[in-house]
Amino acid sequence: MLPASPKSEIRTHIASLRRYALVLTRDHHEAEDLVQETLVKAIAKVDSLHPSSDLRPWLFRIMHNTHVSGLRRAQVRKAAEPDLPEPIAPERQHRHVELQQVLDALDRLPEAQRRPIVLVALEDMSYAEAARSLDVPLGTFMSRLGRGRQALRRILGEVNRSKISLIS
Repeated sequence: MLPASPKSEIRTHIASLRRYALVLTRDHHEAEDLVQETLVKAIAKVDSLHPSSDLRPWLFRIMHNTHVSGLRRAQVRKAAEPDLPEPIAPERQHRHVELQQVLDALDRLPEAQRRPIVLVALEDMSYAEAARSLDVPLGTFMSRLGRGRQALRRILGEVNRSKISLIS
């Protein structure tokens, strides 16, 4: 049984875990499954958490590792059929296109650069928290974040330049 404080503190992080899972999986159902699997693992291993440790980075590290393991399993299975895109309402198409461009640009980044950006920009983690959740030194985290941001700007700049040249 969980002690009262970690159990109640875990509840405070569920919304953040859901957002991060959605960014990782880009599918609502898969994100919920990832959150549940993360929480099950966290509850099972809560005794291994040092009392002075920060719970949030620990939970995000569990989610990160769970997600990576799932990706590896999926590569082994290699689903043969591609998913068909869902129709988008016309009033949301422009916003969807911009969001898709950013997500596509993020996909082009190496995972080591993408994850720091997601943790800091979308999950509002401090640099130290995000570094701990990825289990890397702060200096390594900062250099990956900087290189990732620079690469993201370059990719989005290329996308915008190509749109302008198509219009001209």
